[in-house]
Amino acid sequence: MSNAVNQKELTSPVVCIGGANVDKKLYIKNEIVNKTSNPVTSSKSVGGVARNIAENLGRLGEDVILLSTRGYDSDWLDIEQLSSPFMNVDYVHDLENFATGSYTAVLDKNGDLSIALADMDIFDHMTPELLLKNTDILLKAKCIVVDLNCPSETIDFLCTFTTEHDIPFVIIPVSSPKMNRLSNTLNAVNWLIVNKDETENFMNIEIKDKRDWKNSVKKWLDLGVKQVIVTNGSAGVMTGTTNGEIHYFPAIETPRVVDVTGAGDSFCAGVIYAWLQEQPFDFIIKSGLMNAHKTIMSKDTVRQKLSEDQFYSDMEAFSNEAIY
Repeated sequence: MSNAVNQKELTSPVVCIGGANVDKKLYIKNEIVNKTSNPVTSSKSVGGVARNIAENLGRLGEDVILLSTRGYDSDWLDIEQLSSPFMNVDYVHDLENFATGSYTAVLDKNGDLSIALADMDIFDHMTPELLLKNTDILLKAKCIVVDLNCPSETIDFLCTFTTEHDIPFVIIPVSSPKMNRLSNTLNAVNWLIVNKDETENFMNIEIKDKRDWKNSVKKWLDLGVKQVIVTNGSAGVMTGTTNGEIHYFPAIETPRVVDVTGAGDSFCAGVIYAWLQEQPFDFIIKSGLMNAHKTIMSKDTVRQKLSEDQFYSDMEAFSNEAIY
């Protein structure tokens, strides 16, 4: 074992399965002009939905194992160096003749995403056969979190596995094009955190107003999901639970947007963390909103000041300021 996280005996870890990649960000200086060169500044960091959630949870004090795939290249060495203080990366499988995953985001002058380019072919090899090699780790998990970088057969396998072994299960989509990897039977899923576009794509519907938004939550619950959140950026989130209750939560107003990259993953991690701490439902949702809000005001995909103490301090401050 090569680091402090790996040296700890992980008796009941959170297992995060899916993407671990390099994030490259290009910041457009002026208005975007198509079919020509645009002046930019650039940065490089580590990312991936599963990896980002794992780092958030690791910073919050959870024991975390990352299951992913990687190439033999310098990009993986960057990911390993920056991730290993917060999670166990010993179970990331190396594949010859494949590049470590990469995600390139082009951000407009307001910090909003203009276009994103993803090279994620390596994650197609996150197969059930690969996961079966790590059954001992999966059986120890107090929660399994998977992103839809994984193939559909892997999602189906985890639905069956978590049901058979009574392991809490969370699914986090990655993008609209990958929604076809999701099953139409989701009774195994404790939490599905999905955005408006992904919901429209999967359900073949259009969400034009709050009534449509609420109905989309009902459609997810009809598929068996125990708890679902449909996010909609600055418009907030709509939530639903198996008891039929549907609630709307506004986003926290963020006057200074630095970078939206990682905000969705931070929201998911905040929700998962508060849920694992057995907090009340309102607190769970607001935890996600707060963590996303703080991340948007940071240039980092995972905010560097995040810790358990900072998290609860932030939650207390926002509650006192009656932001919700």
